[in-house]
Amino acid sequence: MSLFALGINHQTASVALREKVAFSPESLFDAYQQLLAQQHVLEAVIVSTCNRTEIYLHVDQENCQAVIDWFCLFHKVEQSELTKSLYCYHNEQAIQHLFRVSCGLDSLVLGEPQILGQIKQAFATASQAKSVNKLLNRWFQHAFTVAKRVRTETQIGANAISVAFAAVCLAKQIFSDLSQSRVLLIGAGETIELVGKYLVEHDVPNITIANRTLSRAMGLVEQFGAQAITLGEIPNHLADADIIISSTASPLPIIGKGMVESALKARRHQPMLFIDIAVPRDIEAQVSELRDVYLYSVDDLHGIIEENKQARQDAAIEAEKIIEGCVEGFCHWIESLKAVTSIRNYRTNSERLRDELLNRALSSLENGNDAQKVLKELAFKLTNKLIHHPSQALTQVSRSGDDNELQILRSALGLNEE
Repeated sequence: MSLFALGINHQTASVALREKVAFSPESLFDAYQQLLAQQHVLEAVIVSTCNRTEIYLHVDQENCQAVIDWFCLFHKVEQSELTKSLYCYHNEQAIQHLFRVSCGLDSLVLGEPQILGQIKQAFATASQAKSVNKLLNRWFQHAFTVAKRVRTETQIGANAISVAFAAVCLAKQIFSDLSQSRVLLIGAGETIELVGKYLVEHDVPNITIANRTLSRAMGLVEQFGAQAITLGEIPNHLADADIIISSTASPLPIIGKGMVESALKARRHQPMLFIDIAVPRDIEAQVSELRDVYLYSVDDLHGIIEENKQARQDAAIEAEKIIEGCVEGFCHWIESLKAVTSIRNYRTNSERLRDELLNRALSSLENGNDAQKVLKELAFKLTNKLIHHPSQALTQVSRSGDDNELQILRSALGLNEE
């Protein structure tokens, strides 16, 4: 029985590679079917966000090479391209990694809370796909508890910062007075909602939200006093926006170089800021080649985020200590499963002996033998059979001279001396 955590993240892989191995929501159930069909895979949870793609596994062997092979095949990526960016943690290290990720300690923004919600959603999807059983269920539930404890007992979540916050900070650096700026938000998910909240805090009065469906955007429209358009209407509104922040799950770019060229011409080349925090990217990289355009991706936000990390370092140290203790506790629980199996086997063997001797005794009584003699023989034989193996173990340990093991065995048999 082995636990693994394998994948790539913002620390090990470029945006381009993360785009290649991102699981779209539409592909997840097919991915789970294929993954569970792999030999030795017992349980699995896939976590795929803009900053990481990871697979958490319960397998019945000591390696997960078959899953790595499948991972490359599924995304049509050469293993040589992936290997230099791929990490693979086993058992205790895997447990620790999930706990750290859930607490935001492995995020682009230290301590950001979004990742916990993303992991909960990934776990819910895995449960719907019936790829989670007892062990991974307990592992992830424990991770959620650890994350809640870290949030409660440390200041890791103080002065909330996130990719969304970093995006707004970047916009403020380029357009010093955001209250005079017109903003187009593309998408209507949690990240865009956070961006919208930060923009409102900076008194941005003119916000437009573009989304595939208007119904999903309407909640944000009411919340931010914005207007809503569909993705197809973006070309008609792009020239009106000074700042464009995009975060969708689209597998293909939404904004291309030609669309931006037309918008610049209509704006008479007033500067435009594009912040693309989607993986795969929503904005073609070639847009950066245009004059009067500033284009930033998720990776470009790293510098801004670094400035905000220092305030959370002390809290992160406290969080690491909490996680260390929780990892130890979870490992003890896993070890206890071995005892459960042993106890079950011991009970089964004992019951088998009991039933075997009891049936003999009942048969003897049916044949008219003396009841008192039959009962004495039953008690004698049952006692001898039950103490046979413990007696052998006591003899062997006594001869070895290992007093510590002898005391453990005596305690297990209820023989502790006063």
